[in-house]
Amino acid sequence: MVEGVILHPLRRIPHPKGDILHALKSTDEGYAGFGEAYFTQIHPGEVKGWKRHNRMTLNLVVVMGQVKFVIYDDRDKSPTYGEFTEITLSPDDNYLRLTVAPGLWMAFAGVGTQTSMLMDIIPEPHDDSEGDRLPLESISYRF
Repeated sequence: MVEGVILHPLRRIPHPKGDILHALKSTDEGYAGFGEAYFTQIHPGEVKGWKRHNRMTLNLVVVMGQVKFVIYDDRDKSPTYGEFTEITLSPDDNYLRLTVAPGLWMAFAGVGTQTSMLMDIIPEPHDDSEGDRLPLESISYRF
C-alpha cells in the first residue's frame, strides 16, 4: 500500500426500507476538517485522472456502482516512491472509505455496467489552483 493511503471499514446498517451507510465522522482517522462534500459520477469503462492535490486530504466513498481507484506515488523521499495502489470499492461488495494524503496522484475508472457515483469529503472548499493534472498517458499504467 502506498504510504499516505488508508482504507477504513465502514458500517452498513441493514434496514428493510433501505440500508444506512456510514461515511465519515469528525472523530474518524483520516478526518482532516470539513470544507466541502461533493459527488462525482463515472460511466462504465471511463477513466478520470490523473490528479494530485497539494494541500488536501481526500476521503472518498463509493455510494453507487463500482469504482477502481489507482494511486501513484512520485514523492521523491517517500518509502513507496514509484509504487501504485489499486483498490476497487462498491457499497455492495467492498464498502470502505479511501483516504488519500496530499501529494499522491490518483485516477479512477467506472467498473461494471452502470454509472457509478462517489462522494469526496475535502477539508477546504474546492480550489482549482490547489491541484495538478496530467493526461492519462503521462503515468505508465494501463486501466
